Amino acid sequence: MSAPVEGEQRSANLAAAITEVSERASLLVREEIELAKAEMTQKATRIAKGAVVGIAAGVFVVMALFFALVGLAWLLYFELPIGNQFTYFWGFFAMALILLLLGVIAGFAAAKAVKAGSPPTPNMAIEEARKIRETVSGGGEPVTEGAGRR
Repeated sequence: MSAPVEGEQRSANLAAAITEVSERASLLVREEIELAKAEMTQKATRIAKGAVVGIAAGVFVVMALFFALVGLAWLLYFELPIGNQFTYFWGFFAMALILLLLGVIAGFAAAKAVKAGSPPTPNMAIEEARKIRETVSGGGEPVTEGAGRR
């Protein structure tokens, strides 16, 4: 009579083990999805910040062009025989130069921010999934960064 009881106990243990593995796998998949979401949000935020700074750089460059053109207009006006005071256009050129420098600085910052966020792939989540797959399929320890290097 002990053989049927032992078989039922093994079946119950096996069912419990399968249920536990299934629950842990589901939890693992949910955590990987959350990691991927967090990583994508972080990268999208970096790209958005870079785009905003890039727009600001574009505004500065357009304004610099505007002031340069206005300055040239004043210079042309003073070069014509109509006027002879050279005081106005230097302010326009100075403002154009300042705005152009701000635009260049903002453009470099935007390029750096966009480059840091591109491409928007969840690299950490992919690496974790690869390690999990290697562990499950190989039955061994996952490969960790820096292992074997001393």
